[in-house]
Amino acid sequence: MEIFGSTFDDSVFEESRNRDLSTDLPVYTPKTCEPEWFCHHEKFEDELDEQKTMKFRADLKYRQKQYQEAIKDYTACLPLVPNNNLSMKRDVLEGIARCYSHLGKSRQALEICEKLRNEATNTCHLTCVLQLEQSIHESCGDMKSSISCLKQLCSIHPFNPWHWMNLAVSYQSLLEASTSLEEFKETSQTPQAFIQQQEEETDVQLKACMCFIRTRLLIEILKIQQFSFVLERSKKTLQAVEASLQTMQLKQETLRLISEVMAEDLNPEKMREEKQDGEGLLGLTIKDFEKRWWNKLHACLLRKENRVLSSDKETETG
Repeated sequence: MEIFGSTFDDSVFEESRNRDLSTDLPVYTPKTCEPEWFCHHEKFEDELDEQKTMKFRADLKYRQKQYQEAIKDYTACLPLVPNNNLSMKRDVLEGIARCYSHLGKSRQALEICEKLRNEATNTCHLTCVLQLEQSIHESCGDMKSSISCLKQLCSIHPFNPWHWMNLAVSYQSLLEASTSLEEFKETSQTPQAFIQQQEEETDVQLKACMCFIRTRLLIEILKIQQFSFVLERSKKTLQAVEASLQTMQLKQETLRLISEVMAEDLNPEKMREEKQDGEGLLGLTIKDFEKRWWNKLHACLLRKENRVLSSDKETETG
């Protein structure tokens, strides 16, 4: 008795038929382009060919810092972009905004940013808009608006160390600017105004320190998985963080307290849950920066200060 499946068809062992290999295969000739071919390319096959040509020209002129000419090519390219090609449309609009920013026309650049923000559909789009806005505000010297954009970026991506590092550096620059301006102020400043200014500078210093420490905590977590130039960049950033913290000359107890508050949400499970890359904006909740970090830290520092004052009074009365 034969077991089912134990026999083979004899055709399996027959020699395969000789195939005719003399058939000529079509010759493939790759298309070659001269360097910067798009600069003198005028005969367009279709709208897509014209769109690509104008985009390449605009990008090259932007790189060559011919911003006004780049705007003309970007503007000519925009109506050629199909309605369903949102990524190309956003890329062209961003190019126009950056050109306006370099030309010192921040108002026109920010109007394009507003258009891009209104058309954003996910967190990646919103992140690109915020980074663009931040660079525009920074280029025109509006540090407070630049910091506002960076705080929103940290709220959307709370575990991205580079947004925190940029925010820390911005706070540090704001502190240095306010200190240098103070030297030129008249000595007739009222005591109340002087005290208010000192409090504001202290808050800015603490916020800078808070962001530097958050950067350090995140890099220490992430660098375990890093190699090569990425790891080298992280090490250099950690050195810059340590140097900046030393210049602030804060007490070790204050630094320890800030580290505790900024590390509360840094555990792998929570970091995976709150990762919002590419999520849709509909129904997305972005926690307020001040409420999530600064207010909590400020409350902890006040409690610590009150405990110190209470202990000092007990010592005096004792």
